[in-house]
Amino acid sequence: MKKEDTRRFEAQSQIIKALAHPTRLFIAEELGKGERCVCELTGMIGADTSTVSKHLFIMKNAGIIECEKRGTNMYYTLKMKCVLSFFSCVNQVLQKKAAEQLQFV
Repeated sequence: MKKEDTRRFEAQSQIIKALAHPTRLFIAEELGKGERCVCELTGMIGADTSTVSKHLFIMKNAGIIECEKRGTNMYYTLKMKCVLSFFSCVNQVLQKKAAEQLQFV
């Protein structure tokens, strides 16, 4: 593999790693519906603010989401809506895999 290919794949893997957690997948899906503040996400996820903030930090550093501070609250939006297409692709893989497994039942 060429050096530039390795760098590109490493950069791509960092984005995928930033999504590779059920909570972060949930956050991306929710932000795909619209802007949310940390307090809303914390309630939806059922985790403490520091845990949710860590997930948001990872996603923000990867360039997937962005935030804006208003008063004492931080509001997050999905910066890269294309991740929703990625979720659609993942769901297609899951459906195909399930259908293939049903053939053996």
